[in-house]
Amino acid sequence: MIIVFVELSIIMVNWNGGELLRSCLKSIAQYPPGVPYDIIVVDNASRDESVNWLRSAEVAALLGSVQLHIIENTENVGFSRANNQAIAASQAAMLFLLNPDTEVLSGAIDTLLATLRSGPHVGACGPRLLNTDGTLQPSVWRNPPTPWEIIVSGLGLWRLIPKKLRGELLLGGHWDHARRRVAPMLFGAAMMVKREVIEQVGGLDERFHMYAEDTEWCLRINRAGWQLLFEPCAVVTHHGSQFSLLRWGNLGKLRVQFESFFQFQRYSLSRPHVIANLLAGCLVMSGQSVWRKLRRQPAPEVSLMLQLYAADLKRELRNG
Repeated sequence: MIIVFVELSIIMVNWNGGELLRSCLKSIAQYPPGVPYDIIVVDNASRDESVNWLRSAEVAALLGSVQLHIIENTENVGFSRANNQAIAASQAAMLFLLNPDTEVLSGAIDTLLATLRSGPHVGACGPRLLNTDGTLQPSVWRNPPTPWEIIVSGLGLWRLIPKKLRGELLLGGHWDHARRRVAPMLFGAAMMVKREVIEQVGGLDERFHMYAEDTEWCLRINRAGWQLLFEPCAVVTHHGSQFSLLRWGNLGKLRVQFESFFQFQRYSLSRPHVIANLLAGCLVMSGQSVWRKLRRQPAPEVSLMLQLYAADLKRELRNG
């Protein structure tokens, strides 16, 4: 693949993106960055008309002189490997990993570029994410997770902590995402990264097919001494989970998420830390299961999570 010089590559991994992919590309065309850029789409063996549309005259007219590069995989190689394919194909100094189920708002890309350039130790940054209805989608999380956080969040003990303190301690949905801050973790749906960071720490871990790869990557970037910045003035709408629900359904998606989370723990945390987190998870899920039964509320997701936590704890203890 021949790519002329650009400062930014916008990278998307597509699987049956359909109208969401169209909306994403149209938003980039409507609110493009002010630097030379290209777009690289890696298609993971879509069964819809995504690739044909990407090659259409409509897209050529939409993007004008902006180069669009399409990498077609013959199978779904997963999110991590597909992103790494695009990273390897790009020559840009900055890379914007963007899910095709997103839409960038006015000025978002340029604001992220400015944030990424704001300091020599800034390695990556992420925008304020909104749900389809315009509400906040939490994207700044603690990393790595700890037993106290799992227990406090899972058993509702956060209600005992003053709101302002709770937001700073727990982040996620407890924090208002209203100011720029150094973040332990950013959500991989929209994340801008310096190439020099990737050259130092490597790309996404291809042992992860989907989910938790951004958690592991952010932790690896932090451990290498780089800062992750959350930038609330850059806003991106994330329609969220559309593709995973299409592929697995609700419980199937939940299973894949937690299995990837356990995989992340085994790869990135010490064995005592992993066991403590799993014990905390079993405690939380047991408590939630009892509570649901007392209220006679069906809870298939709680039963599944308890099963997964218990199985991984047994595996960890057995392998010790």
